[in-house]
Amino acid sequence: MGMFTRFADIINANINSMLDKAEHPEKMIRLIIQEMEETLVEVRATAAKHIAEKKTLQRQIDALAKGVAHWQQKAELAVSKGRDDLAKSALVEKQKNVEQMAQLQEELDKLDEFLQAVQDDGQRLQQKLAEAKRRQDALLLREQSAVVRLKVREKATRYNIDDAITRFERYQEKIDRVEAEVEAYDITHSNNDLDSQIRALETDESIDNELESLKQKVANG
Repeated sequence: MGMFTRFADIINANINSMLDKAEHPEKMIRLIIQEMEETLVEVRATAAKHIAEKKTLQRQIDALAKGVAHWQQKAELAVSKGRDDLAKSALVEKQKNVEQMAQLQEELDKLDEFLQAVQDDGQRLQQKLAEAKRRQDALLLREQSAVVRLKVREKATRYNIDDAITRFERYQEKIDRVEAEVEAYDITHSNNDLDSQIRALETDESIDNELESLKQKVANG
């Protein structure tokens, strides 16, 4: 896939360091896990192939072992019958089987070593995969937590706006009440002034009339 070029790259990879440097760690961890899983499938396929080869080799070795025992019996029988020539031929066939067994056993030993290495590498890869999945879970929890915190902040902001609007409306209602009281006072106060002025006019007229009567009385007297 390009991220890892060989199995050893995955085994030796520092996943945390790779994710810390990644611009999008959640995408990077998905790619890492995908490649690890694909590599693990390849490792298992390789192991299965060589296990089948091992079983084939073991069957061949078992067959050769029977051949060795068979020719050993034939050689002993020929010797007992005084046929050294046949005994020698039987021992030659036995030796061929022994040599073939040795070659196959050497191949089997190497195959066992390879399978053990594959098993060890598979276990290490499983551990790396488990590590990557744990990191993925941690990233997912961080992402979910961040989303929750963002929603809480957005909700808090919305509530703050609602509260501000509510307070503004209450203040507006108070202002409206105060203005209404002022207007009511002005109306009442204006009416009182008008009554006072009218009464003052009536008083002035009464005094003027009384003053005029007083003047006439003095003039006639």
